[in-house]
Amino acid sequence: MSANDNEHRGLLPTGLADLLPPDAAREAHAIDVAIARFAAFGYERVKPPVVEFEESLLGGPGAALASQTFRLMDPVSQRMMGVRPDMTLQVARIAVTRLKHLERPLRLSYGGNVIRVRGSALKPERQFAQVGAELFGVDTAEADAEAVLLAVDALHAIGVGDLTVDLNLPTLVAAVAGGLKIDGEPLRRLRRALDRKDEAAVGKALGNDRKTAGVFVGLLRAAGRAEAAIAQLKKLDLPAAGAAEARRLAEVVALVRAADAELPLTLDPVEYRGLEYQTGVSFSVFARKERQEVARGGRYSAGYPEDGVSEPSTGFTLYMDAVLAASDGAPERPRLYLPQGTAWREAEPWQARGYAVVRAVGAAADPRKEAKRLRCTHALIDGEAVPL
Repeated sequence: MSANDNEHRGLLPTGLADLLPPDAAREAHAIDVAIARFAAFGYERVKPPVVEFEESLLGGPGAALASQTFRLMDPVSQRMMGVRPDMTLQVARIAVTRLKHLERPLRLSYGGNVIRVRGSALKPERQFAQVGAELFGVDTAEADAEAVLLAVDALHAIGVGDLTVDLNLPTLVAAVAGGLKIDGEPLRRLRRALDRKDEAAVGKALGNDRKTAGVFVGLLRAAGRAEAAIAQLKKLDLPAAGAAEARRLAEVVALVRAADAELPLTLDPVEYRGLEYQTGVSFSVFARKERQEVARGGRYSAGYPEDGVSEPSTGFTLYMDAVLAASDGAPERPRLYLPQGTAWREAEPWQARGYAVVRAVGAAADPRKEAKRLRCTHALIDGEAVPL
């Protein structure tokens, strides 16, 4: 078989890709940095399997990702299994089953690859690395703020700067609508109008009830810089449940701001698309350099409500492909060529000085030429690391 005939072996399904040098090393380093920052704040790492039974993987909040899950039959048990589309769901399963005996709050972290049935127009990749942290067993503004601040801390440690955090409250519209007795088709029309940010359509959806429409138009207008948005929310006459959610959001903003006075915070109180299983304050972190989302998180219920198992939780996921695109990254290690016959023990001093050593495994007439062929930046000549 000729080389050209074999090229098709390198073809991969749409949305899947090999991660090659130096990107694979950059990703591994970034994951290690993130996990180390989580550990510094008391988050312990867990490692769930790539595949598990679908009733566990897709129960509770996992139902929202059922359409994105690859399924296969387990030849041993003859039960259906799913390939994980998201690691948060698995970590939640571990928390409420294997680690249910541990005291709360429980802090766990994770890192690994996930795969989904299809990508999106903005994110065509179907396999990507996720790294994140989850806090189980408490429902407080302090926990919500910790998730935001820890995500930002890890991104800064990796080398992603110029971040902005967009806060959301995906349950607010439902809480306000419930308090105002809006449901059925009027609620669906209202949701569509809010999604489009269309004030006129909000009025039409509510049968031109000006007072009620004014509440939702006020929510639409309470978007932008967080402090100004919170001030706008406080002016609205919200039903009790909606007012409680708005107060919680204000608490989180105050706590985040107290910890990081310079962090840009924005707020959109009516956004919920992509946050369907969130149950409270949620957030996305964007890197201005690449103008893309590098992390997402928020409050949710861990467990399986259908079995009567549920506990308040919050956390976040870093999307490593976006993180790497937005980070400056550590400089590559210089590569030092060691000619044939160099003692094995002589590599260690050079490694201690930051070199990756490339030992010759065959004779070479010209060490400099051979070193360049092996993509080395230096060659060991007469005991010195000579730049090439």
